[in-house]
Amino acid sequence: MSERAVELLGLPEDRPCLLLDVGCGSGLSGDYISDEGHYWIGMDISPAMLDVAVEREVEGDLLLADVGHGIPFRPGMFDGCISISAVQWLCNADKKSHSPPKRLYRFFSTLYTALARGSRAVLQLYPENTEQLELITAQAMRAGFTGGMVVDYPNSAKAKKFFLCLFVGASGTLPKGLGTECADGEEVHQAKFTNERTRFRNAKGKSVKKSRDWILEKKERRRRQGKEVRADTKYTGRKRRPRF
Repeated sequence: MSERAVELLGLPEDRPCLLLDVGCGSGLSGDYISDEGHYWIGMDISPAMLDVAVEREVEGDLLLADVGHGIPFRPGMFDGCISISAVQWLCNADKKSHSPPKRLYRFFSTLYTALARGSRAVLQLYPENTEQLELITAQAMRAGFTGGMVVDYPNSAKAKKFFLCLFVGASGTLPKGLGTECADGEEVHQAKFTNERTRFRNAKGKSVKKSRDWILEKKERRRRQGKEVRADTKYTGRKRRPRF
């Protein structure tokens, strides 16, 4: 889902971008963002999940915060935002003082400010019902966003995914959902998408994940961040032989 969310952002290919990951958890989405050559900052309300991210030595910066209180960053700071299965929790009133509409509006209004003009936010979510989906969408539009819902595989009970694709500033063309042509051709459509994506990534010159070049690039990024990294040797990236 992280891969799909980043794809829907429509980021430029000629430069690295700074992204915000809302509800970053242990940093799994951030790993993909780093692999794509971008930088990121993650926000999460759970100290335990952020501790896991620190133990995993993720490359992004981490912030313990409740996004229902707003996005505490300067205007126009981010080139995009993703969120995987987090925004729907703002619809819950966990405390007496919590008002879901107010918390959602606070989140969306401050997110709108923190994003650069012309950028996008892609929020994957699991709405409990139609009313919850309408509440989230209404507060996003009230905050100034344009855009709409992209639904992948709408005819599949298991593969169906909701992505709220929001635009800052001028309204863009809403991407099409995967598997929307016909239910019978769902698997064929998905396979075709995967093949096209592989060719696209190879065309960008990205190193294959877990290859020697990919490992060297990742180590070099960590060195630029001031982190301790083992020296490169002829054994770097070499696969171990299986033991007998």
